[in-house]
Amino acid sequence: MKPSEPAAQPTCTVVGILDDGWHGLSGSARDCLRAAALVIGVERTLQLVRPELAANCELRPLDGALAQCPGWIRDALAAGRSVAVLATGDPLCHGIGSSLIDRLPGLPVTVLPAPSTLQIACARFGKAWQDVKIASCHSQDAGEWIVGATPGHGLYPVLRAIALHRRVFVFTSPANDPARLARALLTVGHGDELRLSVASRLLLPDETLHPGLSAAQAATTNFVEPSVVLVERDELPAEPAFGREDDDYLQRTPANGLITKLEARAVSLAKLRLTAAATVWDIGAGSGSVGLECARLAPHGHVWAIEKNAADAAIARANAARLRIGNYTLIEGRAPAGLTGWPDPDAVFIGGSGGELSELIHLVLDRLRPGGRLVMNFVTLENLATATSTLQAAGADWQVVQLQASRSQPILGLHRLAAQNPVWIVTTRNPDKESA
Repeated sequence: MKPSEPAAQPTCTVVGILDDGWHGLSGSARDCLRAAALVIGVERTLQLVRPELAANCELRPLDGALAQCPGWIRDALAAGRSVAVLATGDPLCHGIGSSLIDRLPGLPVTVLPAPSTLQIACARFGKAWQDVKIASCHSQDAGEWIVGATPGHGLYPVLRAIALHRRVFVFTSPANDPARLARALLTVGHGDELRLSVASRLLLPDETLHPGLSAAQAATTNFVEPSVVLVERDELPAEPAFGREDDDYLQRTPANGLITKLEARAVSLAKLRLTAAATVWDIGAGSGSVGLECARLAPHGHVWAIEKNAADAAIARANAARLRIGNYTLIEGRAPAGLTGWPDPDAVFIGGSGGELSELIHLVLDRLRPGGRLVMNFVTLENLATATSTLQAAGADWQVVQLQASRSQPILGLHRLAAQNPVWIVTTRNPDKESA
């Protein structure tokens, strides 16, 4: 008599599937689905495989129930039932695969990928894809893009990727579709330098390809879902990260508005010690020069700026538009009241305080993230004294640099040095939040 064989252990497999359904699956993926006691997926993908599954297989729609999926899987495996989860294309490329693996620690999760729609779309357009940046706006509907939109907007990650990379492949959604993306690109200030190739309903009988559209053409086209987009340009613009001349910025006329001069700007930016993903506050933005250069130095971060003067606020926005700075939000108002709701900063620049300097310093010291820096510029002795005495009372270590710069000016065919006003640059970190 042969000894009985141990019962097979139940498995969880994430199966990649495309819109050609059962016929496009590998033999391993088909066997996995036939053996599953529970198949989970959005209703659209369940319909693609339903006729081929075992009669006693349970189908559970994933629509609107993503948070419950790990619990369903744990319960099924504990009951000795094998599970298959359907995901579009490659589940580990902006798909559900990584999320399930992270949320099911200790449980064996196998992934059987299908070709990604990225690969198929690039094959249709005859485009190599090994150098593309992949981005997704498969998020909640945040509405049309507006100037100054914050990182919470559904299109924000895609627009940052397009700003920083020559070729970007975008997974879109019914709400954030290719036409909305194109309108956002136009709002940011992009023009004919971008080309959008849109692939709709890949592998279906009504598959449609739109190669090489301009943003203006794509903005008014009705694309059928599901769609993906390849955004390309020939070259990235050669823009300096910082160090622009003062005259590169619009300023209020006939009398120039407030602007931190290039020499003081360069030292202040160095003192801020920005990381690529820094969250920055610019208080008293003036013409926007410091905040806009912070945005360049923190391309994966965001700058929150505030300016109480309406004329200067309008000019700062115009400067942001001219420079196509998309990771920048300017609020017209007074600090500290206008800072409510801002995320805690990694770096703060104070170029103007509106008479609330001491209160602002206390607020910033309380909100700075570990290792964060506060840099302040002053041209009056009274504000310098207020700042240093406030920092001293708060127990903060501080440093002052007096910057006295002179610029050459022509005179009678020769040149002389003309002195600028001295600037005091004060730097501090929160004593209770030193980085490890």
